[in-house]
Amino acid sequence: MDFEAAKALCRGFPGATEDLKWEHDAVFSVGGKMFAVTNAALPSEGFSLKAEDERFLELTDRPGIIPAPYLARAKWVYVTAGADMADAELAALLRRSYELVFARLTRKLQREILDVA
Repeated sequence: MDFEAAKALCRGFPGATEDLKWEHDAVFSVGGKMFAVTNAALPSEGFSLKAEDERFLELTDRPGIIPAPYLARAKWVYVTAGADMADAELAALLRRSYELVFARLTRKLQREILDVA
């Protein structure tokens, strides 16, 4: 998937925001909690995203997908541009990352986000 398209997908999720953090990282969040990160200067290099605990090892066994630096202990993966992954699969992983983070928000915040969307 073109990483600009991936960024556009992240921006389109209900309540999603994009901020520049750590001087060079584009961070996509929902309810103040991040669900995807990419280097703002070099977004085509890859994306870090939250994975389900059960899929973490499966994903990191694949070429081009590694445990995300600094975030692997929380089951985040880094999908490089060289990963052999169909566009639909990356889109599904980004959506699932969003859903995992959204599910951990308070019910009140979830309702507020969905009411605005």
